[in-house]
Amino acid sequence: MRRTLSASGLALTLLLPLVGVTSEAASAAPAPVAAPTAAAKPRYEATVRFTEHGIPHITARDFGSLGYGSGYAAAEASICTLADTLVTARGQRSRWFGPSARYDDQVTLEASNLQVDALVTDLRNRKVVERLLRSKAGPGREAKQLVRGYVAGINRWVRTQRVTDPACKGAGYLKPNATTVDLWYGVYLANLLASTGVFVKEIVTAAPPSLTDPGLPEVPGLPLRAADVDREALLRGLGRDPERPFGSNATAVGGSATSTGRGMVLGNPHFPWQGRYRFTQQHLTIPGRYDVAGASLIGSPAINIGWNKNVAWSHTVSTAYRFTPYEYTTVGPGTRYLTTNGVRQAERRVVKVRVRKPGGGLATVTEDLYRTPQGYVSDSPAQLMPWGPASFWAIRDANAEHLRTIDSFLNMGKATSARDLLRRQDQGGGIPWVNTTAADRQGNALYADHSVVPHVTNELAQACMTPVGRLLNQVAGLPGLDGTRADGACAWGADADAQRPGILGPRNLPDVVRRDWVINANDSFWLPNPASRLEGFPDIIGCEQCERTMRTRMVSQYVIDRLASRRKETPASLRGHQHANRLRAAEVMRADGALDRVCAATGETAACAVLRRWDGRSERDSRGTHIFEEFVQRLPANPWRVPFSAADPLNTPRGLNDADPAVVTAMREAIASLRARRIPLNARWGSLQVAADRGSPRIGLGGGTGDSVGNANALASYKPVQNRSAYRPITYGSSHIQAISFLDGGRVDARTILTYGQVENPRSPFSKDQTRLFGAGRWVRFAFTEREIRRDLLRSVRLRGR
Repeated sequence: MRRTLSASGLALTLLLPLVGVTSEAASAAPAPVAAPTAAAKPRYEATVRFTEHGIPHITARDFGSLGYGSGYAAAEASICTLADTLVTARGQRSRWFGPSARYDDQVTLEASNLQVDALVTDLRNRKVVERLLRSKAGPGREAKQLVRGYVAGINRWVRTQRVTDPACKGAGYLKPNATTVDLWYGVYLANLLASTGVFVKEIVTAAPPSLTDPGLPEVPGLPLRAADVDREALLRGLGRDPERPFGSNATAVGGSATSTGRGMVLGNPHFPWQGRYRFTQQHLTIPGRYDVAGASLIGSPAINIGWNKNVAWSHTVSTAYRFTPYEYTTVGPGTRYLTTNGVRQAERRVVKVRVRKPGGGLATVTEDLYRTPQGYVSDSPAQLMPWGPASFWAIRDANAEHLRTIDSFLNMGKATSARDLLRRQDQGGGIPWVNTTAADRQGNALYADHSVVPHVTNELAQACMTPVGRLLNQVAGLPGLDGTRADGACAWGADADAQRPGILGPRNLPDVVRRDWVINANDSFWLPNPASRLEGFPDIIGCEQCERTMRTRMVSQYVIDRLASRRKETPASLRGHQHANRLRAAEVMRADGALDRVCAATGETAACAVLRRWDGRSERDSRGTHIFEEFVQRLPANPWRVPFSAADPLNTPRGLNDADPAVVTAMREAIASLRARRIPLNARWGSLQVAADRGSPRIGLGGGTGDSVGNANALASYKPVQNRSAYRPITYGSSHIQAISFLDGGRVDARTILTYGQVENPRSPFSKDQTRLFGAGRWVRFAFTEREIRRDLLRSVRLRGR
């Protein structure tokens, strides 16, 4: 049956009036557009059809027009964050928001606006993106067309629509003047998220030693042994902060383990619910040529995580490093350093940033940065890399040397199989910091870490690490190399099969295709399946034969338990894993009654009664989840009777040591903490854990802590905006979740949920509709076929422009 315009669709039409476009309540396929006169022929023509939950389906005749519709739809959903991203890409944050205000991308970059602007201004002064656009490390023709159209679509929306979002309504930077270079700088900065972006403060504040600042370590006596280093603090400084759980889960099940005999994918990226790294959903179609749906990060015209009629994929953040630090021996304190070709001088880069003055008006502030041929100098004492009297460090960043990301994602959308998807990734050479897990219609399941990784083999690292660089490697797995030989023996290598020199080629990167199943949950590449142990790869990609997190063990266990019951995965069972909210740590610790014995040893009768009756999950109706969460937070480093064994990685460590006084103390302190905060011991989990991003009502959520507690439905609280008085206000974690199953007859069963909603504006009916569904453990049937789009259609917009 054809549907009429729903109340929510009518509300959005009223909230976001269309100017200069045609709106249709329930049209069929996009009607052909009458040809304009030659003099007025538009460069771009696209139709955007919005289905339930505000999901846009863009149809166009070429990639430029496809980008035009995508940019228009992205602006409608997320104009404030999109505009903020462009302001950042121009190096103008200080001009609009003041130099001292902090910019936090919610993942790795946290610095003052002035510091961000100084780095971006220098990148633009050096014309980094403009050079890449002309190089072999730059985008291809279709990617350029897509971006050019996307920017034109953004400008069209800003020019013709009224901004109602209170976050940026009336802002002076909201003008239809975005350029393709602005957008490309935005893409480039996103590439640097796990590398240069980690060191922005340290790069901008780097300065040679002086009499008043001799450049000595912040802690007297630089540690020279791994045991003297605070590993967690070091990892935080290298962009691997456990307080910002940037990660994901992905499961791909092949034909031998599915009821359909075809592939299935369950993907759940754990991303911020606010800011630059929010997802928006979209569906991009060039009839007969290109048809892909899924989700894109704000500012990306291409689908980043999604599916087409033959293959589906998701991404998880990889353990590989994207950079290496080089240590340069100086000729006395200062900027002169030794090389095998003699003494050189670090380049001093002076930048001028326009800033808003406290009383109004603009002023100019001058900052300086320093560079070597390898990259920016970073004064990072907390990461064991200070600018001292005898040496300094600079960062070489593999993701700073390309602009191939849009190409890689765009061409993945054309893939015909899992292997073809990987081939297209490798041709692009631009997957910046993620693994890929995929399955196809033929029943193949793929795991691969074919992301951008510096060509640093173990042999090169061993030959080139400095003493402190070796310490960095021992503690954090990051080799610090000898800058003296950075242009020669210690330069990154090259592979003939790589898209460009300096990065590892496909033959040196891990991957496997299986017919049963593979997973990744942000542990290293080593164990995508218990029967597939990927070994012999460079350490810079990640560890081998190393302990798995409880979250990895849980994601694997869902499939293991299903198949052990002599039942194959069905579309319903696979998507059911997402909302099952099992806690692997609880399952392991409850074995043989150990958890109950630990609680009984505290003498806390009431709390122990709750914990005994607890269902062991993090459902909204679960009672006792918060006691367990508090307990796990306080556990000693090794609470186990059976240690980790590489021979049994998914079942070790195990055996909660109930005889360890520190374990009992952890339980006693957990209960005491809840009492002190007057949190009822038998409270429902959904009354304690609630959505807390901008504009969110107090929506109770299932799920919980990921790595340590072992919840695949990982959620976290980081700088909550709403509901800050709640026990656990959520702003981070499960985001664009998709369960994709390939069926007979060319059909695709596509279920998704965008946990925070498609539209940022709290006034939109599509702001929190999906959050409520997520809290209730429900799914959206994503309209993918023409028939499905007609069924769910709310309105249609036909666009023409230049």
